[in-house]
Amino acid sequence: MRLDPSVIAAGVRLISQDLLVSTNSEALARASGGERGPLWVVSERQSGGRGRQGRMWISPAGNLFASLLLTDPAPVQQHPQLAFVAAVAVYDAIMEAAAPRKPDLAIKWPNDVLLGGAKVAGILIEGDGAGAVVVGIGVNCMSHPPETAYSATDLAAGGIAASAASLFAALSRKMLERIEQWNRAENFAAIRVDWLAHAAGLGSGIRVRLADREIVGHFETLDDTGRLVVRMRDASQELVTAGEVVDLAGQGRTTAGWI
Repeated sequence: MRLDPSVIAAGVRLISQDLLVSTNSEALARASGGERGPLWVVSERQSGGRGRQGRMWISPAGNLFASLLLTDPAPVQQHPQLAFVAAVAVYDAIMEAAAPRKPDLAIKWPNDVLLGGAKVAGILIEGDGAGAVVVGIGVNCMSHPPETAYSATDLAAGGIAASAASLFAALSRKMLERIEQWNRAENFAAIRVDWLAHAAGLGSGIRVRLADREIVGHFETLDDTGRLVVRMRDASQELVTAGEVVDLAGQGRTTAGWI
């Protein structure tokens, strides 16, 4: 794995391993040991890849498993916005790898990337509570898990010939560009505009599982903090800070999660 030369010039570093339990866990452990970002941690395979809510993620060689450690990138309360920053960067990187073919890519709230309505990439944001935050990114390049709770695919199955190494080089550059655009959360409005431009199911029916219930309505927009705005059947609005999109009109059955 190699960083894009422009990223190296910007002072970003890379640790690449053949096997790790989890790139996120490794990045957090290094932060605990005093390591400072920006630092990418990548691995050919993971033995204990995980996702949101502790979900296990199968991590075979040939796919991309990468985590970016950042030190004090913004006030802690703004760290969740990095999910949107990363989702747009992943979208950008895949689009670049797929040129000149324009794939059927979309972003599912808040941070999954879909190809043909099936999940091809996911993001997990974790912090240490002391200013360090890790952006974990997984992309199915060559293979994907069998049908379970969600529909998944991979780039190769979608006709996109992009190795994990080539995709990572592009991603390292796109992440740097998007983080600079975000500008310590001062310019989340611009990230929000670009996220919405690629949003799956915008303006269509949506079903969201919350901690205590499910809601069904129309995906209206994102608010200026990244909350999902759902227009309910009685015309009221529901603002979702944390939840799981379990159905999008026209996008198939999907769930959030991984890394």
